[in-house]
Amino acid sequence: MKVKKIPMRTCVVTHEKLEKRSLLRIVRTPEGVVEADLTGKKNGRGAYIKSDLETLEKARKTKVLERHLETTISDTVYENIKEVIINNK
Repeated sequence: MKVKKIPMRTCVVTHEKLEKRSLLRIVRTPEGVVEADLTGKKNGRGAYIKSDLETLEKARKTKVLERHLETTISDTVYENIKEVIINNK
């Protein structure tokens, strides 16, 4: 039986290499909207962050997501991402 390969991705905040399903993809759509991508298949520029609140707060303070997605991110977007993290635990 062939062993299935587990996709690995790097968190842009902590630089840890983790399984794709333990990370949350944040995407900037072609329309310029920043949102959490639960499917991992939305069109646009994406960045992976560890799915916990401490990492999200660190990303908010250091503005690392803004640099990776090449756009400014409002507080309401961070609050929406926070809700997604809380609901997926």
